[in-house]
Amino acid sequence: MPRCAESGLSDVQDHARFAAAIERIDAANARDPNRTVVDAVEVPHELHYARRMTEWLGRLEPEASEALRLAVRCQHLERWAIPRSEYPMTRAGYHRWRTELGAFHARRAAEILREVGYDEATVARVQALVRKERLKTDAETQTLEDVACLVFLEDEAAEFAGRHEEAKVVRILARTWGKMSDRGRAAAMGLELPGRVRELIAKALESGPGPRDAREGP
Repeated sequence: MPRCAESGLSDVQDHARFAAAIERIDAANARDPNRTVVDAVEVPHELHYARRMTEWLGRLEPEASEALRLAVRCQHLERWAIPRSEYPMTRAGYHRWRTELGAFHARRAAEILREVGYDEATVARVQALVRKERLKTDAETQTLEDVACLVFLEDEAAEFAGRHEEAKVVRILARTWGKMSDRGRAAAMGLELPGRVRELIAKALESGPGPRDAREGP
């Protein structure tokens, strides 16, 4: 079975089918031209991101449903295919980009899941989760959001803070915190983060969510 998909699979009905789906999702993300350095080795960014999403889901929700396990693995499926730079650097451009990304990820996820034999009910559920439908009212959608926020905080926040002015980083962190559930926030408080990131999170919590930045976000 593919790496990071081994444990806590009691809810998976067909292990071979699940493994085939993970393998195809990973193969698609392995084509990412963007690279991330992991343990001194360059790896495709979205492949690494997908695996980190799975790892965090295992920590936050060990008995997650099969649909949720699939959704977190392909939440950024082939994300590089629709770059932010192709949209206006405005609030409207940002929202259009995010909306079209969600539809693209859901469409590609459906194609892969159908190829390996998943039924339409499962495909539809994975697509709804990938599109983050009914956030705050759907427990699984909220779990996916918590996982995405935790990966951002643990893996990306320090680098993000180094590239942007403090005020912007504080706004992004405040918004990230606002999207998380109490369980997600509790997990975030237990992260071992660089001192600078912790300082910025403290400022974010003091400032509140603030206006949404039209150009950037986790």
